[in-house]
Amino acid sequence: MRLKEKTRENVAGYLFILPNLLGFITFILFPLLFSFVLIFTDWDYLQGFKGLVFVGLDNIKRLFHDEAVLLSLKHNVVFSIMTVPTAMGIGLLLASILNNKVYLKEMIRTLIFIPYMSSIVAVAVVWRIMYNSSEGPINAVLRAIGISHPPGWLASPDSALIAISIMTVWTYIGYVMILYMAGIQGISKDLYEAASIDGASAIKQFTNITVQMLKPTTFLIAVTLINGSLQIFGSVQVMTNGGPLESTKVMGLHIYELAFKMNQMSYASTVSWLLFLVIFLVTLVQWRTQKKWQDQF
Repeated sequence: MRLKEKTRENVAGYLFILPNLLGFITFILFPLLFSFVLIFTDWDYLQGFKGLVFVGLDNIKRLFHDEAVLLSLKHNVVFSIMTVPTAMGIGLLLASILNNKVYLKEMIRTLIFIPYMSSIVAVAVVWRIMYNSSEGPINAVLRAIGISHPPGWLASPDSALIAISIMTVWTYIGYVMILYMAGIQGISKDLYEAASIDGASAIKQFTNITVQMLKPTTFLIAVTLINGSLQIFGSVQVMTNGGPLESTKVMGLHIYELAFKMNQMSYASTVSWLLFLVIFLVTLVQWRTQKKWQDQF
């Protein structure tokens, strides 16, 4: 009887996880494995599985001669360097300020966090209008304060990626701020009181206590923001679609164009796995160097 009851309990447990398991296999595991198989094929997906042709390592060899892949990867790296440290610095500053007694801080905190919760497409459309070179409000303000030749923003290859980075920082700040505020509230107030008794200034308390105690939080934020910036796609597609002159073409957009505009699904899968490998290596390096980084911070 006990064996039957245990079997029933096991069956009931498996039935509970079955819907989630089927969803995982259908929408994650199978596409993941199939995309890996596509690396070694040339597939015309319009013909179904009949269009699968085995080509060996041709797609991998093509990666080493594809300047578009190298260019888009370079843009991803530059974008991450511009975006991640800026968002983390501003988010930490806001978290430190709002953690104190600030008038209407709950409302301010909510307003700052709203962009992170908003649809990236809607946010990108609004910022594209704001960045308009001739009629946008940003350049209108710059002209009003005496700058006769404001930046071209999205219309200029020199400033387009910077403009998208500014918008992304604006969306990331709320996420960074909330995590840092949670970390700051977990720091014992006794540390600050002891530092004040010893005569430490507010700046020294911030650098020697707040920043030091927030190292685990900083590591978590750095990992998530870097991974997110390397996978950026939606905002770039909406705001510039890779232009002007491919100055904002990133890996995600290049993969999309290969798969759905050039009908090169197999090569798009190869580039996707390259992006996965880059993200995996970056994350691995961050995890490997975490303890050493914390000790030397």
